[in-house]
Amino acid sequence: MACLGLAYWTILINFADKCLNPKNRMEPLEIIQKYYAVESDAYRILVSHSRSVADKALTIAKAHPEMNLDLTFIEEAAMLHDIGIFMCKAPDIDCHGSSEYICHGYLGAGLMRKEGYPRHALVCERHTGTGLSLEMILEHNLPVPHRDMRPVSMEEQLICFADKFFSKTKLGKEKEPDKIRKSLSKYGEETLTRFDEWCKLFLGE
Repeated sequence: MACLGLAYWTILINFADKCLNPKNRMEPLEIIQKYYAVESDAYRILVSHSRSVADKALTIAKAHPEMNLDLTFIEEAAMLHDIGIFMCKAPDIDCHGSSEYICHGYLGAGLMRKEGYPRHALVCERHTGTGLSLEMILEHNLPVPHRDMRPVSMEEQLICFADKFFSKTKLGKEKEPDKIRKSLSKYGEETLTRFDEWCKLFLGE
């Protein structure tokens, strides 16, 4: 029932996004530049990382025409999924905010809702790890809102999956799936299982 509820909510969000933006015109870099100085390291790191994620997601999406994925949305949302990092304390990537880094997803979602893109906001909110279940949030006392933050739509899942292949400290270097699994394993079986399911779904592994 919970999964059905999330899926229904996602459909409503998609509809609202189309109503708010009927021409679906968006320039992700213009939105990013509202919050980041172009000459900053944070901007360079964010855009480079997001471009890698977008390219990976698009390559996978184009290999699966049977999924009928929204390529335009995938590129836009992948470019914007980490927009909230500047509000977090992560000096290694030139981010000097006050929030813990795990908060960047829902903080970025707030920015995207303010910009009028609720569908893109869901990608921001739901891409941390392989998604955060309410049970995981409560069990680990994570400093995020108490709601299910797991990706629902195929586009959300794909962007979340592609994001796992790239870090912000080794820009442009793609990780091997086994290295990703090792990194994710410390977050529990649920996280690792979801990644393995995505490997089968998107990569046929």
